[in-house]
Amino acid sequence: MLNLKTLMNQRYPFRNCSQETGFFFGNSTNVTNFAYGITANMAAVVLYGSTFVPVKRIETGDGMFYHFVSCASIWVVSLLGDLFMRTPKFHPLAMFGGVLWSTGSVAAVTIVKAIGLGLGILIWGSASLLMGWASSRFGWFGIDAQDVSRPLLNYCGAALCLLSGLVFFFVRSDVELHPESETVPLLIDRVASFIKFFTLSCIPFISGCLLAVMTGLLFGSSFVPVLYIKNHSVCPDSIFYGATVNDLDYVHAQTSGVFLASAVYFTIYCAVMKNKPRVYPRAILPGFLSGLMWTVGTYCWFLANRYLTAVVTFPIVTAVSTLSCEMFKLQSTVGIHFAIKHFWFGDNLKVKLESDG
Repeated sequence: MLNLKTLMNQRYPFRNCSQETGFFFGNSTNVTNFAYGITANMAAVVLYGSTFVPVKRIETGDGMFYHFVSCASIWVVSLLGDLFMRTPKFHPLAMFGGVLWSTGSVAAVTIVKAIGLGLGILIWGSASLLMGWASSRFGWFGIDAQDVSRPLLNYCGAALCLLSGLVFFFVRSDVELHPESETVPLLIDRVASFIKFFTLSCIPFISGCLLAVMTGLLFGSSFVPVLYIKNHSVCPDSIFYGATVNDLDYVHAQTSGVFLASAVYFTIYCAVMKNKPRVYPRAILPGFLSGLMWTVGTYCWFLANRYLTAVVTFPIVTAVSTLSCEMFKLQSTVGIHFAIKHFWFGDNLKVKLESDG
């Protein structure tokens, strides 16, 4: 006997515009899809985590030229992919996600100079993870809320991520704890010393941390426009009715927003510099390589979303790629303060993987 919900869906097939999601291990097909999704997600993790490796030993100055070159590479690679895949329709709203990502990315150099690369990546990674998880889990910004098989563990993972993100604010890297004794006078004006320390050290550090949080929120929101288009593709009264639900079809539109925003920011930068931008020729090839890796990683991530859901893939791709990026940095960094950060981050990642499994 059909229940009331089934009868209503048959009579009013478009009454509810939400898309149903099932559990992973219901049958062999779901297990296969889960394996494909995890494989694609891990490939995205490796590519995202090694994006900055090509420029690790290359002088990039203020980073604006490198940012523009890498974004141009992102758009070129996605254009080739679009020609190969023959994307059905270009949705300008998907470009907004690329604009959000490019806006956050352009602030990365300022963050690195203020608080360091390691701490900056950890803070904006935590903020990005929380934003992407919350928007998908609770259905923010007009997208459908997505269910998980173990909500309690999922919430515990999010809470631990929030806690670890707060701990990162109190972790200082590249800080001189004990000044040389020869430079310390016998009589110290403690008030003047505190004011100088707060002005020259604390304010830039706090500003860098807050900017890293804002950058992470932008990164975490960059996928929302694509989810919005997909969720409203089944609503007959929506302008996105009939839009493709294949995530790969939106890569070129999103990267077009990345390149457009980077071009605008670089033009503003050239105007501020009075048409004398700091150009570093040695950063061109590494910048293109970074853009290539980022775009291929995005294709892998969007492919993973095709088999899994964003509430599963986003925590994995954000947390593990941040960890892998830190692994590359740890090859040339020694210090107990990084051990503390990775202790919290490791527990955070472990709970997230368990909650999404």
